[in-house]
Amino acid sequence: MRLPIGYRGDIGSPALFKITLADFIVRGAYQMGKTPLLPLFAASLGASDAVLGLIVAVSTLTGMVTKPLFGLLSDRMGRRLWLLIGTLLFAGVPFLYGLIETPGQLVAIRLLHGTATAIYGPVTVAYVAERGGKRKAERLGWFGVARSGGYLVGPVAAGWLLLTLDPVTVFTLIGGLSMAAFLPVLALGEEKQEGRVLGERRAGPHAWRVPPAAMIRQSVFGQAGLASVPAVWLSGALEASVFVVTYVIKAFLPVYALTAGYSTVEIGLFFTAQEGALVLLKPWGGRLGDRLGHLRAVSLGMGCLGLSLPFLLTATDMVALLAVAAAMGAAQALIFPATLALIAEQARPGRVGAGMGLAGSLKSGGKVAGPLLGGLLISAMGYGGLLWMLGGMLVAGALGLFLWIRLSDFPLAPAAQRVEPERSG
Repeated sequence: MRLPIGYRGDIGSPALFKITLADFIVRGAYQMGKTPLLPLFAASLGASDAVLGLIVAVSTLTGMVTKPLFGLLSDRMGRRLWLLIGTLLFAGVPFLYGLIETPGQLVAIRLLHGTATAIYGPVTVAYVAERGGKRKAERLGWFGVARSGGYLVGPVAAGWLLLTLDPVTVFTLIGGLSMAAFLPVLALGEEKQEGRVLGERRAGPHAWRVPPAAMIRQSVFGQAGLASVPAVWLSGALEASVFVVTYVIKAFLPVYALTAGYSTVEIGLFFTAQEGALVLLKPWGGRLGDRLGHLRAVSLGMGCLGLSLPFLLTATDMVALLAVAAAMGAAQALIFPATLALIAEQARPGRVGAGMGLAGSLKSGGKVAGPLLGGLLISAMGYGGLLWMLGGMLVAGALGLFLWIRLSDFPLAPAAQRVEPERSG
């Protein structure tokens, strides 16, 4: 894959600034509609705990099925087209929430809304990873600041708006804010530096003429080809285990904290503190992963996240609760840049988008499983028992990964210490 003369490969380039800005806008607006707004809106419609878990998780089902296909399509047809489609969904779907009257209707809208994140997930990460040079985890960490910045702003903004506005009005504002993302996406212009498809053919202007059925077949066979890249499967599985935990917290903490006497603003501040630590520490976490080894950084992060969960049960005031949130965010900052860098380093040229999509599908499985399992298990063991169980599973997984690293021959050398293969034109 030949890059243009003068290309620097860092987050300060104009193209990366534009993609970062677009991702920040849509993610921030989307998170306003997710936590704490969505659980409270679902509860106002009469949703039970089990149905509430389904509502929070169902938007991810779309991504679990379609992320590999959208990643492959962006490899073939260019990233910009799919960014425009994703932005259109981010901006248009929020206006449909005003039509919802039952939990079942909310489930349907969440499925549609999930398509937007299914597109943006693999496409934006592949766009950045292809421009990361030898410091992929660090570059992805800096890009993650924008995505996490959206998570940082969204919950507290939604909590503040809910003090004076009803949920439907807030969803309408979310649609209006999302429209601003069209400006940086349109400013990206036509891509001239896209890589070769499957290492052979460059995605050209007639790629859209490929029949949809052929695209689906190519996606399936493309994933079969990626089966020989263990980093894709391993990264997706590790992220899935983390998202099982974090999405249990997203789904059920707002409801339980509200019954405990916390306000919607305070609930929003918890998630803002968690994402704030993630924003500040992601570049550092990526740099540490580049230096120490990406899987070692993931193991450390999983262990820290598991140890922090029981402290949610002992936090008796807002300061203690925010401290736990910050610890959870710091642990995630070690995990996510490293898992993405594993894929970017080991996927073949022209397969980065498909690799990110496949890993995203596995990750989406964790997002779906978390709220669904949480809704079923809370009734059996209570909120405290569920947190202890999840924390123990993460710590056990971290120890198992650490031992596997010591005993296996999985390639662990940091990117900065490896010579990348020469790119051919």
